[in-house]
Amino acid sequence: MRSKRLEMLYKTLIKEHSNNPSNKKSLADATGEIELFNPSCGDLIVVQFKLDGDILTEVCFEGQGCAISMASASMMSELMQGKTLNEVNNLIETFYQLVQGNEDIDTESLKDAVYLEGVSKFPTRIRCATLSWHALEQGLEEYE
Repeated sequence: MRSKRLEMLYKTLIKEHSNNPSNKKSLADATGEIELFNPSCGDLIVVQFKLDGDILTEVCFEGQGCAISMASASMMSELMQGKTLNEVNNLIETFYQLVQGNEDIDTESLKDAVYLEGVSKFPTRIRCATLSWHALEQGLEEYE
């Protein structure tokens, strides 16, 4: 059972990332870009990225949506910068497992995004939390 202290940290981090998102901007010289829409709640995200070889050097996003969606995009954009494509794919898979409630994974690599684990109890919120992650994943697949 989650302690009140962890619950408070969860709410604080979500609020902070939602109100003051990291990397919420446009990339003029993006290597790739993809837009995804969540029709169940109206979240819209545009993820842009830059690649240098197989290194993801920059990830930015624009869009609008609920606090979970915007916070998750902010956390994802921070986490992915400077990672190899292999590391990015592993982080995406780990995050998907986390928000689906899998407790048998090593979540240390997810940094702040680990605090989104609570969405696993709310299936409609999983879509909000994973929207930007799906956008990055699809954008990289289309680029390759």
